[in-house]
Amino acid sequence: MKKSIKIIALLLIAVAMVFSVNIAAGYTPQSAYAAVIKQGSKGETVKTIQQKLKNWGYYTGAVDGIFGAKTTAAVKSFQKKNKLTVDGIVGAKTLAALGIKSSSSGATSSYSDSDVNLLARLIYGEARGESYVGQVAVGAVVMNRIKSSSFPNTMAGVIYQSYAFTAVADGQINLSPDANAKKAAQDAMNGWDPTYGAIYYYNPRTATSQWIFSRTTTVTIGNHVFAK
Repeated sequence: MKKSIKIIALLLIAVAMVFSVNIAAGYTPQSAYAAVIKQGSKGETVKTIQQKLKNWGYYTGAVDGIFGAKTTAAVKSFQKKNKLTVDGIVGAKTLAALGIKSSSSGATSSYSDSDVNLLARLIYGEARGESYVGQVAVGAVVMNRIKSSSFPNTMAGVIYQSYAFTAVADGQINLSPDANAKKAAQDAMNGWDPTYGAIYYYNPRTATSQWIFSRTTTVTIGNHVFAK
């Protein structure tokens, strides 16, 4: 009996030592990635981060699942543009902004599938001819309005507010969105904001309101000028 207990104790010590070595080498459990991912981390979640950053033009290195200096620099650039804490560490807020869901990150969504579909339809109706970033930007304006005290605080309230969006007025809101518009809606709802907080956008070639030209421009993406 004593011999069996001794063997079990030795096995437990061995497991603990292997775990410690892996942590020191940068191999953290997948659940740990959800909380904090930083330089030295490795795994599939790092690959996902690298791929997203590469798709959006922040990262030019290999998608190899190794969180090195290039990945850190790319994360910092992403954080800076999205007004997050610029530390190169992918915590809960940066994960959410990247559109990566995780059960242990504590991130939750208060939006329903119908909200996602509604935003995707607006994006498709308003910006299907724009670049992917331009489509996310239109979605981000809606999200920024929901957060603003100057607008309704629901998805439907913002989108269907009188005279707010051309796609609602001309019926294009009823078109079926494509995969890009749906993905853009998800990215906007997960916190990606290429507009730097804009609550308005317009096409300067077709806009007729002089008031909109008085707003402070934050960025121009494709055919749209985004403003506060």
